[in-house]
Amino acid sequence: MIELRGLGYIVVESTNTAAWRQYGEQVLGMMASDAPDGGLALKMDERVSRIHIVNGEQDRYLASGWELAGEQAFQAAQDSLRKRGVPYQLADSAMCALRHVQQMLTVTDPSGNRHELYWGVKSDFRRFTSPIGVAGFVTGELGLGHVVLPAPDFDATYGFLKDVLGFGLSDMFRMRFTPDPAEPEKRIYFLHCANGRHHSLGIFDMPSASGCVHAMVEVQSMDEVGRALDRVRQHGVKMSATLGRHCNDRMTSFYMKTPGGFDMEYGHGGLVVDWEQHSVYEATAVSLWGHDFSIGFQ
Repeated sequence: MIELRGLGYIVVESTNTAAWRQYGEQVLGMMASDAPDGGLALKMDERVSRIHIVNGEQDRYLASGWELAGEQAFQAAQDSLRKRGVPYQLADSAMCALRHVQQMLTVTDPSGNRHELYWGVKSDFRRFTSPIGVAGFVTGELGLGHVVLPAPDFDATYGFLKDVLGFGLSDMFRMRFTPDPAEPEKRIYFLHCANGRHHSLGIFDMPSASGCVHAMVEVQSMDEVGRALDRVRQHGVKMSATLGRHCNDRMTSFYMKTPGGFDMEYGHGGLVVDWEQHSVYEATAVSLWGHDFSIGFQ
């Protein structure tokens, strides 16, 4: 079984890295630097980059980077994929250098989402100093945060993530967009890695043109969330959902659009779970309060 430690990074394709630099620094509060391939690196802790922006012909989410413990775990992952007949591609040294890792492989799930498995992050441990004063992000052993990806081939995708990549199910949600009971329910499954973050990955029973429903980053205080709301207003960033607190991971957050076409959840206070004590459940509401998503359509 493959054991993923957490979400190490995300990769975004962009037609306008300048827009991501502005957004990353002035709205998210991250450090931006030029990448060797002409793209952009967004830094949110001691690692060189947690969000890789690469130049391309589209604005979209490109890949999720999942961390393995070391070389032995990386070899075990390859062995597991081969035994299951799952095709994968080893990255060359140039690609590994761009991702700041020792080795990396890529696999694609049945819904077309790209997953990069790697070990051995390279870092100079340069201090994170936000250009606008954000004190810091909650990362470390919990990883970058989480992503929710489209899964129109839902059952096969869930089976792949569970049985091949080793994700565990945290909880479930089902939704309709209209009051019509004849409308088919859309499922969202929330999945965890080998760390305490409630979910590092979610899959949504729908396609998404941007390749991602949303990504989430977590800050160290509620005041940082409030200041980010002020910056969203100041910079004219479109909101996708109002401030609210989720039922499942208890995150207090809001949602906004990114230059990549997908949403960014910006929050504080996410649940850290003891998986030996956790029971999987189905929530019947998204949030305890707030999170009005209708503003994203206004």
